[in-house]
Amino acid sequence: MTSFIPSALIPDKAFCRLRDGLLLMCCLLLAALNCNAAEKPYAPESVPGAVTVTAEQVVELILSKPDLVIIDSRKKSEYMKGHIEGAVNLLNTALRQEDLEEACPDKSTPIVFYCNGVRCLRSSDALGKAIDWGYRNLFWFRGGWKEWKDKRLPVISN
Repeated sequence: MTSFIPSALIPDKAFCRLRDGLLLMCCLLLAALNCNAAEKPYAPESVPGAVTVTAEQVVELILSKPDLVIIDSRKKSEYMKGHIEGAVNLLNTALRQEDLEEACPDKSTPIVFYCNGVRCLRSSDALGKAIDWGYRNLFWFRGGWKEWKDKRLPVISN
């Protein structure tokens, strides 16, 4: 006995190719998302030419060095949500020597660089540029914004 399957229920070749293509695209998308979900790299432990400091040491620098410049290397949107009081927002990827010279004309002035924390490479990148441009009194707040907020230190938000 033969079974009868209506032809409307049998997918045609074009439908099968479309279905297979969509299935392949979904698999590739999931693989790509899985790659992006991998953990971000850690910032280096130190940057040659700069002193690595903790949040408490940043507070000490603020209190002891009235000419201290603080550079927030994060995106403007992150800066607007909250930053260390007095920090100047200079995004690392857009940072030009002229921008840093405007914020800090004297290359011997103490400067602290920070970003989002140990999983963020923005401040170490900006710091490297400052070193290349001849700045020499540099501090790197490696723990960055995450450490500052975790320790409930004062923040400014716009």
